[in-house]
Amino acid sequence: MTASTHFLRETSYRALPPEFFTPAPVSPPPAPQWVVFNGGLAAELGLPEGAATPELLEWLSGGAPPKGRENIALAYAGHQFGYWNPLMGDGRAAMIGEIVAPGGAAYDVHLKGSGRTRFSGRGDGRATLSAMLREYIVSEAMAGLGVPTTRALAVVATGAPVYRQTPQPGAVLTRIARSHVRVGTFQYAANEDARRGQGPLLTKALADHCIARLYPEFAGEPDAYLAFFAQVVARQARLVAQWMLVGFIHGVMNTDNMSVSGETIDFGPCAFMDGFNRRQVYSSVDAEGRYAFNRQAPIAGWNLARLAECLLPLFDADEGVALGRAEKMLDEFRPAYGAALAEGLERKLGLKSHDPANETFIAGLWRLLDASNADFTLFFRRLTRVAGGAGDSDFLDLFAQADAAAREDAARFLADWRGLTAGADSSARFELMRLANPIVIPRNHRVEQALAAANEGDLQPMLRLCAAVKHPFREPPAPEKPEDDLETPPRPEEQVRETFCGT
Repeated sequence: MTASTHFLRETSYRALPPEFFTPAPVSPPPAPQWVVFNGGLAAELGLPEGAATPELLEWLSGGAPPKGRENIALAYAGHQFGYWNPLMGDGRAAMIGEIVAPGGAAYDVHLKGSGRTRFSGRGDGRATLSAMLREYIVSEAMAGLGVPTTRALAVVATGAPVYRQTPQPGAVLTRIARSHVRVGTFQYAANEDARRGQGPLLTKALADHCIARLYPEFAGEPDAYLAFFAQVVARQARLVAQWMLVGFIHGVMNTDNMSVSGETIDFGPCAFMDGFNRRQVYSSVDAEGRYAFNRQAPIAGWNLARLAECLLPLFDADEGVALGRAEKMLDEFRPAYGAALAEGLERKLGLKSHDPANETFIAGLWRLLDASNADFTLFFRRLTRVAGGAGDSDFLDLFAQADAAAREDAARFLADWRGLTAGADSSARFELMRLANPIVIPRNHRVEQALAAANEGDLQPMLRLCAAVKHPFREPPAPEKPEDDLETPPRPEEQVRETFCGT
């Protein structure tokens, strides 16, 4: 094994039964070149200085792994927009190994856009540079915001075009995750028709793998599988609440895009909301609004119910008892989500924790945002400035284009907020709000501008945006040029109304 890859070990996924994966053919690109290497993440993972060597570049671009290794494509199924698909899998991706970080946690190393696999169907197995850079930017933003997420270690240009509507530069992204097991992986295991009666055994093997990887404290316990499911429920409740608190819309919450590790995964037509609309959809493939902003929590609950169906044989031999246990755990999702959302909003608003008056006030907040279409991020950002001693005018200016009723509601909201926060330590309140309300998010128009520039060979807008979103609570320097202003919402002509999956 070369010096540059000694930190990458064989993936533990290979210990699963062979039904869960298939060999992924090596498909080296003609002219691989680093586009971006995530030095900060590399350090967190314990990679050595100078890890981005030519040998690592070859491997992370889809080239041949070290002798004796074999890349694998993962099998899974899933519900796509509510419709069952019994076999999907990694159609343009491959698992190449794993890294053990200094704290002892193992992380999958997974390539996206590395070429065709058994699951590719009619696809070419490749990815565009713009789609891979979108995932890099947004996943780094999520990490900066403190939202559990998969991360991108690198993006490598392949030197070969990818043909979509037009030829585009091709690239491979290296994704790092605590696990790539999805709800859809369990659905694949439990699909009796395809697995020829082996479903319960395969489901058990997969659950044991997840427990060993993610929740080793449950291994060998009498109710280990129920405890595992309870943890997945709790983590998904917190994750979706965190999405809502920063205005993030995933875009494609299919069961194959929901990780049992509780990490945000698969950044396709995702977006951060500008003007508030609880029914906001950006995804070009979500015509019915199934995965709209206000539908994310119900859909997460629906996906968890699909996972519960797969795990029933592990909960109890008696189907009725197993179903009762599953329903009890599923009933925990809504209150856990509600509590996480309420606690997060209390921090964003600088409210006293668990004050009975908060519930009514927060309900009024949602009504005000919905009626006014105020910019979601700026609403909390400017309220934070008020908490820090600024005047009211900047906050109230957010509602200048709203109707008279909404403007009156905004003034009343501000008065009510002062009443609820009266008597609290103002400096402590300001600090709490400052650390809960981002200044910079990857606004859709800035992302699109950065990707367009990257396609033309100019990486500076992407690098500038990445540097800002990695530290979203840090006051940015005053912009020298309009394109350097990453805080301001888009002008009408800059608004991005549709995002695309990039496959």
